[in-house]
Amino acid sequence: MHSEVNDLVRRVRQWLAAGESYEVEFKSERRGPLNDRDLVEVVTCLTNGSGGALVVGVEDDGTPTGARPRHEHGTTNPLRVQATIANNTQPPVTTRVDVVEVDGVSVLVVEVPNSTRVVGTGRGTYLRRAISGDGRPMCVPYHAHEMLSSEIDRGSVDYAALPVREASWHDLDPLEFERVRRMVTESGDRADRVLADLSDHEIARAMGLVPADTEVSIGSLLLFGRVAALRRFVPTHEAAFQVLRGLEVEVNDFFHFPLFRLAEEMYSRFTARNREEEIQTGLFRVAVPAYSATAFREVLANALTHRDYTRRGAVHVQWSEDQLEVSSPGGFPEGIRLDNLLVAPPHPRSPLLADAFKRAGLVERTGRGINRMFAEQLRVGRAAPDFGRTTDQQVVAILPGGPANMAVTRWVLEQEQVSERPLSLPELQILSELLRERRSSTHELAELTQRTEPETRSLLSRMVEHGWVQARGEKKGRTWHLSAAVYRALESSSGYVRVRGFEPLQQEQMVLSYVRAHGWISRARAADLCAIAPEQSSRLLRRLAGQGKLVKRGERKGTYYELPDG
Repeated sequence: MHSEVNDLVRRVRQWLAAGESYEVEFKSERRGPLNDRDLVEVVTCLTNGSGGALVVGVEDDGTPTGARPRHEHGTTNPLRVQATIANNTQPPVTTRVDVVEVDGVSVLVVEVPNSTRVVGTGRGTYLRRAISGDGRPMCVPYHAHEMLSSEIDRGSVDYAALPVREASWHDLDPLEFERVRRMVTESGDRADRVLADLSDHEIARAMGLVPADTEVSIGSLLLFGRVAALRRFVPTHEAAFQVLRGLEVEVNDFFHFPLFRLAEEMYSRFTARNREEEIQTGLFRVAVPAYSATAFREVLANALTHRDYTRRGAVHVQWSEDQLEVSSPGGFPEGIRLDNLLVAPPHPRSPLLADAFKRAGLVERTGRGINRMFAEQLRVGRAAPDFGRTTDQQVVAILPGGPANMAVTRWVLEQEQVSERPLSLPELQILSELLRERRSSTHELAELTQRTEPETRSLLSRMVEHGWVQARGEKKGRTWHLSAAVYRALESSSGYVRVRGFEPLQQEQMVLSYVRAHGWISRARAADLCAIAPEQSSRLLRRLAGQGKLVKRGERKGTYYELPDG
């Protein structure tokens, strides 16, 4: 128990030092007590954000001034505070409440969980956490459309399943059901062939798009609705195809088509502009397009099925001279981040729409389309898709364009023919990174592939066995680079010479020459001079000192080496 209190005090001190944040709120009681109503409102605000802590008895600048007793006899009973919060929130919020002493005063700490449901006070007040324009955290009113969007993001509600009571079956277009039958037939094993033999009503029911108490749902309108019905009942649905030439907009077309028709329209426009080059590999000629059709298909499907339909704004496809950009309203779904994008389990904002696209054969049925998107870019020597401009308001996916690296494409195809399997995404990521950066550490490559370091070391060992990469250095100083055979295949043998670096005797001569010219050398300067890790430079300098060629001066961070006297 004592250790738990010490741990809480330590965390409170960290909060006070860091200041208020999205997860932490301070409340002062210097001018008067914080009443139960205001306390409960702050709890609902935090739980509707991402959870966090309310610290009562602290000024806005983090100075603890003390919390006033809330109960009789000059005390505060944490269990009674917990009960007050649970009894005045809907659904009830279970908190942890403690009173701890910090800098000689008592503060009340309320730890608030991140709720999977929207929470309000017993009086019907709904608040959420937000960051103001000046970067300060605050509690703001939680509007109905924001609540729905939050429920959708958290997976509590599928927007496509919501009924549209004013709509009828006549608002759906029979031609769109026929389109699905044709797409299923043309897609072969990628699609659910059963759909091709079903009636219109049976297709809608099979896709889970018929609510129990009405004929039409948001999902059935999005997939099969007439344009007029979509404009009326789903006014947030819109998509644009734009072609940019410098600052000029050559094409700027907007659509309100149902999703299957919209996808085909976008694909046809993409195909018409997607030029191809050909390379010879063995006895075969292989077409290499400006952009991978598979990558575009996946990124477009993600934009159409994962966008937030409670927000206004269009899905934009922008084709420019050096990249293809697809943006959609709404951030990543709950649990998806830039650093787990490739390894997180599939978490579609609308499972019904995502499943409909899979069953129609438009996307991967495995749910790993994002990995295919990355792999298709890398296997032709282009940079990986870039999601770096994604925010909480929109997802932005960029497919880098420009000329393909034909040498890389040819080498990848040859390796796949020899091994009789496609190269995996992590293998392609590592090869691309080492080609661009020359050398990387295990830690850097683990972050790149979004895998653990043991997984990455195991993969690198297999790539060494294939003759694709080589290791240099030991333990923490170990780095990886492409092998001489790969550089020769890529017609860049000079690149191997540069990345392989200098041999030990060369390193010694370089260090001694530097000391003769400059009088002394540090560990960091030796590492930079010889293009080796700091740990390796330490061993090099110690070896030279042991041979009597250098003399060590100073201690720890002030250590340097110079020539011996005489």
